[in-house]
Amino acid sequence: MADIRPETMERITNSVLAQKFIDEQVAAVREQVGDKKVLLALSGGVDSSVVAALLLKAIGNQLVCVHVNNGLMRKGESEMVVKVFKEELHANLVYVDAEDRFLDKLAGVADPETKRKIIGNEFIEVFVEEAGKLEGIEFLGQGTIYPDITESKGVKAHHNVGGLPEDLQFELVEPVRLLYKDEVRVVGKELGLPDIMVDRQPFPGPGFGVRCTGAITKDRLEALREADAIVREEMDKMELTPWQYFCVIPDFKSTGTKDGKRYMGWPVVIRAVDTVDAVTAEATQLPWELLKRMRDRIITNVPGVNRVLWDISDKPVSTIEWE
Repeated sequence: MADIRPETMERITNSVLAQKFIDEQVAAVREQVGDKKVLLALSGGVDSSVVAALLLKAIGNQLVCVHVNNGLMRKGESEMVVKVFKEELHANLVYVDAEDRFLDKLAGVADPETKRKIIGNEFIEVFVEEAGKLEGIEFLGQGTIYPDITESKGVKAHHNVGGLPEDLQFELVEPVRLLYKDEVRVVGKELGLPDIMVDRQPFPGPGFGVRCTGAITKDRLEALREADAIVREEMDKMELTPWQYFCVIPDFKSTGTKDGKRYMGWPVVIRAVDTVDAVTAEATQLPWELLKRMRDRIITNVPGVNRVLWDISDKPVSTIEWE
């Protein structure tokens, strides 16, 4: 499958172009898959959700969605995926609790590229196991989009591109791999997905694995989950809509004070950016009062944290994520 977006490919900016794309991909998927089954890695993010809707339209009950809780999800994320896709959309959804399995594999691993590859490989191992319980699974569906491909060539290996094993046992089905994020949203709305899915915050495939930088520990991971929930709640209250906002907790501590004593704690870094295609991005200017509220709630309620920082870097030179 081509890795280069044709220069003649028209940007998908409206309903007419989105429907044309959907019709083309439905036909292409049916031709590729035939009467076989597709196992879809469904994180619940925008990209995989749109792919799920597109594949359901193309092949119906030949699609099996697998949601893997790898312990690197946002607070309440897995519960939301099950509720929306299984209970409301009635998709054929398999839920796999693999938190301990992933964290054991990642223990002591600090290099971000190695972490991505471990996460990618472990995902595939889970899917191989789940496919072994079913008949006719020959394809793996993924929500790969074009920035994943371009960034994996020299910037960072996305777990669904550079993180895949060489001996992959499935043929890939990636119907939105040549689209930018804004185009994926237009296609999702044309497919009838609710705004709460289509417009929700982007979340990286490796999840908090690339936001809990360095070697991941359970205590820092839990602190990140709680801080992230606070940031998302406060942003929602303000009705601010940056393209993406999230937290990072780097793997270092600094000196603070608590109850009159020296207190070594982690910093929480708040990042918000605006972009159209995720290829370039500008840091979003956040109100000072909002930043102070987030700071106070995080320091008061999140164990192990003694500083809150605000990342105002643009892409380039910085990437949107930290790893």
